[in-house]
Amino acid sequence: MATQKIGIIMNGVTGRMGTNQHLIRSIVAIREQGGIELANGDVIIPDPILVGRRENRLKELVETHHLSRWTTDLDEALADDYNQIYFDAQTTMRRAEAIKKAIAAGKHIYCEKPTATSLDEAIELAQLATEAGVKNGVVQDKLYLPGLLKLKRLIDSGFFGKILTVRMEFGYWVFEGDWQEGQRPSWNYRKEDGGGMIVDMYPHWSYVIQHLFGKIDSVSCLAATHIPERVDETGDAYTATADDAAYGTFELENGVIVQANSSWAVRVNRDDLLTIQVDGTEGSAVAGLRECKVQHRVNTPKPVWNPDVPNPFDFGSHWEEVPDNQEFDNAFKIQWEMFLKHVVADEEYTLDLFKGAEGIQLAEVALQSSKERRWIDVPGIKNKVNA
Repeated sequence: MATQKIGIIMNGVTGRMGTNQHLIRSIVAIREQGGIELANGDVIIPDPILVGRRENRLKELVETHHLSRWTTDLDEALADDYNQIYFDAQTTMRRAEAIKKAIAAGKHIYCEKPTATSLDEAIELAQLATEAGVKNGVVQDKLYLPGLLKLKRLIDSGFFGKILTVRMEFGYWVFEGDWQEGQRPSWNYRKEDGGGMIVDMYPHWSYVIQHLFGKIDSVSCLAATHIPERVDETGDAYTATADDAAYGTFELENGVIVQANSSWAVRVNRDDLLTIQVDGTEGSAVAGLRECKVQHRVNTPKPVWNPDVPNPFDFGSHWEEVPDNQEFDNAFKIQWEMFLKHVVADEEYTLDLFKGAEGIQLAEVALQSSKERRWIDVPGIKNKVNA
């Protein structure tokens, strides 16, 4: 058995998600478990170098998590041949330029989504990586949430029969920042800074819908800015120029209809922050982030609409929980392990920069649909350098 250390440049991990999900719950967790064991018995040990603009925060993270490497100089980290992977969790506006530099330096690329601020730029990144021969991947964490893994298990088993419709409800109330601090940074609500519900979440919906239910054929979407003014981190009021909600309908190639409501201006009265209801001829399911419940056709009640009498049904009691039947790890950590195995052992990996470009394409199509108030077809993206 051999131990293989692999240097990873982690740029932008001083932010909330970068720190919690990618550094602490993924890379640090992998190191604490003793690395990743390969099929031949070798073990991968990730060795991160943290990159950012806040020197004090970098030092704090390194000391807290028993790491040794940090720098405020990205070029210096890219020049070191020991570092084989470049990871980017910066704000979207900064991502593409840094990824281009990393590709030019011969680094394998793993990054958050959206990968760029436009479809053209996202495809350019994918093409540059292909031409350079570097391996690449985009974070698609929601595929590995326990609730969605259970939903995929149901689909693969044929539980639903013919799937007819999917209803997705996502979001929660994000405080405006005046009398109570907001839970999300202010740039998320400024279009000029890369903010907006559609550019944030539709890249997620792209891979979730297509992985579980089928290729998206066309989109009808309405974007809205329900809260026009918010208060930033310094206490100053600002105009919210980006959409804080989106109401989309997706027609899939196989005839399935998906409806997705996404909002930062909604109070939650459902089982989870994200719920996905799937209705089929043989059964239905509702999945959240961790749980999933089902109702088969033989357990489906037969209500009759009658507003003149109290409802006789406790509809929730007719659903059954899908058992775990396995241990569920952190979704971000699972994908990190997959990508590291892909880089070191050449294990199969399909969630590349072209898949990331598909997510940006869906966001652009949805924004166009909202602006023009019409259905828009979603053309395919060819995974070719000369597409």
